[in-house]
Amino acid sequence: MSEPLVIAGKTLTSRLIMGTGGAANQQVLREALVASGTAMTTVAMRRVDAGGHTGLLALLDDLGITVLPNTAGCRTAAEAVLTARLAREALDTNWIKLEVIADDRTLLPDGVELLDAAEQLVDDGFVVLPYTNDDPILCRQLEEAGCAAVMPLAAPIGTGLGIRNEHNLEMITAAAGVPVICDAGIGTASDAARAMELGCAAVLLATAVTRADDPVTMARAMKLAVESGHLARTAGRIPKRFWSQASSPTGSPV
Repeated sequence: MSEPLVIAGKTLTSRLIMGTGGAANQQVLREALVASGTAMTTVAMRRVDAGGHTGLLALLDDLGITVLPNTAGCRTAAEAVLTARLAREALDTNWIKLEVIADDRTLLPDGVELLDAAEQLVDDGFVVLPYTNDDPILCRQLEEAGCAAVMPLAAPIGTGLGIRNEHNLEMITAAAGVPVICDAGIGTASDAARAMELGCAAVLLATAVTRADDPVTMARAMKLAVESGHLARTAGRIPKRFWSQASSPTGSPV
């Protein structure tokens, strides 16, 4: 990796952030997390609160992976703010991945409630990373509200459709003054690489790895894809041309 990812002053050694949902068992999850090289992994507070997931937190601690609690399942700003405060109390962290979902069919963010929750949590001292629609205006508003990063979706959660609107995502990365993390909808390694080529600072994914036929191999593929996409963006691609351009001299041979 050419340089580390920095969010709100915190340095992360990987630009791939992993989720934990959908893993067949903890051993597979452990191996996949190691293969991914991730330095931060998001965990739903509702799963932790439900009990039986202390082993998950112990696993992440054993691997030295930073836990990023999230508010998955929340439908209103009030719910999300309460869940974030419970996470801060339970896990001793002021970092939160903010999710406020409009409905269970699409799992798309509710922009109005999301922005309301973000403003409240920033005022309360949280480092807020909001999962949002691929809407350049909403992303700008979230940044202006004080969010430490913005996390636009590639496609709806769990669909594996890849990036549905490259132009919007590139507009977001071009305008943002905070890291842009592509979150949700990634299906395979080429999707992750493309997100980085479009200027994203990182990629967050779970299902693409945990529900792959071989999660551990896919985790390694995602690691390499994020790294190569970032390097390609940093290197700068050649301009697209209508006509051919020879890479070797075309004059008469001597």
